[in-house]
Amino acid sequence: MTQPLVIFDLDGTLLDTASDLIGAVNRVMAEEGLPPIDPVTYRATVGKGGRAMVSAALGAAGVEAEVRLLDRLTERFIDQYIRHVAEHTRPFPGAMDALDRLTAADVRLAVCTNKREVLAIELFEKLEILERFVVICGGDTFPVRKPDPQHILGTIEAAGGDPATTIMVGDSAADIDAARAAGVKVVAVTFGYTDIHVSELGADVVIDHFDDLLPALAALSPALADKLDAKA
Repeated sequence: MTQPLVIFDLDGTLLDTASDLIGAVNRVMAEEGLPPIDPVTYRATVGKGGRAMVSAALGAAGVEAEVRLLDRLTERFIDQYIRHVAEHTRPFPGAMDALDRLTAADVRLAVCTNKREVLAIELFEKLEILERFVVICGGDTFPVRKPDPQHILGTIEAAGGDPATTIMVGDSAADIDAARAAGVKVVAVTFGYTDIHVSELGADVVIDHFDDLLPALAALSPALADKLDAKA
């Protein structure tokens, strides 16, 4: 049987990246002589990607997000972000313990994120957790990205997994819709970046803390349950 695989989204699932992402947007806004966005009000935009964040910031400042302007400022946002990629970013509470326990149980771990692959790898390297994952697939790794199911299926293939023994963990409609379309079960976390509560998005299980992840995985997958029981 193929070794069980757990795939994680990054922003809003494994890592709380909001402060560094919004900080990068606000540095670009300052360079343009425009007002910053409020980190609390615009937290949900983090899950939509850098371009959407820049567009929202321009809209809040009353500036039309014309395509060439948006292209230019998005590239400057990326430049600012990579300089400060791990300044305030930290794993969500319990995340590292959950990864440790899954690794100890011989469960393979991967990441499927809409973040650019180079940014995801840089961030994991800065936080010294890159080696925990067999593969990191970003939003530009394949021709498509979530919610397209091929993003998840491509990640599974790259990790040497099987959709039948894979579970996706995410925080957004893109994660859940992609997993559903790929035929993969999905656990949703409530502490991520979405303006619609994940309980309304059709996940198999919803958890409020990483302490609840392993029981959720075991409930969804007999193969994972066996692995975790054997290690207990």
